[in-house]
Amino acid sequence: MSVGVAILGSTGSIGCSTLQVLARQRERFRVAALTAHSNADLLERQAAEWKPAYVGLVNGESREQGAGSGASCLVEAATRADVAIVVNGIVGAAGLEATLAALRAGKRVALANKEALVMAGELVTRAAREGGGEIVPVDSEHSAVLQCITGRRPTELERLILTASGGPFRTWTPERVAGATVEEALRHPTWRMGKKITVDSATLVNKALEVIEAHFLFALPYPAVEVVVHPQSVVHAFVEFVDGSVLAQVGFPTMELPILYALTHPERVPDAGARRFDPVAAGSLTFEPVRPDLYPAYGLGRAAAVAGGTAPAAFNAANEVAVELFLEGRIRFGRIAETIARVLDAHRPGDAGSLAAVLATDAEARRLAREAACS
Repeated sequence: MSVGVAILGSTGSIGCSTLQVLARQRERFRVAALTAHSNADLLERQAAEWKPAYVGLVNGESREQGAGSGASCLVEAATRADVAIVVNGIVGAAGLEATLAALRAGKRVALANKEALVMAGELVTRAAREGGGEIVPVDSEHSAVLQCITGRRPTELERLILTASGGPFRTWTPERVAGATVEEALRHPTWRMGKKITVDSATLVNKALEVIEAHFLFALPYPAVEVVVHPQSVVHAFVEFVDGSVLAQVGFPTMELPILYALTHPERVPDAGARRFDPVAAGSLTFEPVRPDLYPAYGLGRAAAVAGGTAPAAFNAANEVAVELFLEGRIRFGRIAETIARVLDAHRPGDAGSLAAVLATDAEARRLAREAACS
């Protein structure tokens, strides 16, 4: 019998890639639910092709009969009885409550929404324990780690090294980066992604979020999660074990492989659509340290992680607002890190053990970020 899959954010980059994977795996999976933020036209076309039992549109009126609407449709889709796997491809804090609900309902969550773990890692991991749900990462770096450690005992794991492409500004001066345009920031050298995550890759905020995510996924202290710049994006992560041995997962840049692995983990299944690896075509591979002067927001994220409590939620919220304002042309690129810094300076980390506390922090940090960015 095929496994029911709900895709939250089906019209986004991760959602569309997931449907491409599922199109090659129809004998194993069926689409039980689709939700989108506001792209009603594409959602309608997806629903016509896949005929899911449930369709939801967060912002707007879906034309599908019996469709859900509003933010509640995410939780409705994620907790349906005919859904075993929830692919959460929502960008930002909006994906948190659906992740919690799915885990409490015992679902596997194929998590591309890293912000859920960043904002509320304690809550998310607790929901999985108490509800019997399972978190399987979709991010290429965390998928790489999972592929390297599956079948190993947790006590064997010593250190992770996540890779970052360095984004489009890796060879620029900090002064030039500060004035970068939206068009320049969206010109990622190796990945094709949504706008928000592409800007996060240019600031390296994305990597700070991934460090926090790795801390909760793999139960490692922050000093044991390192980052190096790897412009070719062929090695996705290194895993060092207690005996000094190191394993790495490699492959050409694509989100389809980690999506497929999240659906089938710990098994592997044939997939005719995957581009096969060729070491000669990969060419020379290089690695560089992260430059603090070029990526100040990355350092702010790591500092928030170490501070703990509600600090990561404040970091995430401040970044989301700053990136939104940058994409709207209201602030320059350099103001993203400056805005985050001002919010974190004003924030006093509290306990992140309740959803109310996390959401209150999120709201307050967003307010502070708008004031800081526009002042």
